[in-house]
Amino acid sequence: MAYSPLTVSRRHVLGELYSRCERLVQVPVYLNDTEGEKLGFVDESQGHYADAFTFHISEENCKKLAGGQLLCSFNYDFASRTDASLSDTKRRIKLTSIFLTERKAYTKPQPK
Repeated sequence: MAYSPLTVSRRHVLGELYSRCERLVQVPVYLNDTEGEKLGFVDESQGHYADAFTFHISEENCKKLAGGQLLCSFNYDFASRTDASLSDTKRRIKLTSIFLTERKAYTKPQPK
């Protein structure tokens, strides 16, 4: 199986979690959930200031992800216990895994 890295901006992947997410070294990528197939891993190998994730997954899955056919969801822990006084919506997080799920197919409404 050929692996073809795909680099995507952090803001595009994380959405509203962008400002709360700690830098990461290497996080596993699964299909659907942790019980699903392990597809590869993601890291920030572009350097400290290159604000992007590099997905190291199969070429087929890279094409699907780049084409918008796969959606990202996350499993995370809170980064620090010292900020426990903050609400859960403001605490820093550390990603533990990323899940790629297929986007549901759109069905055209039938005319009446």
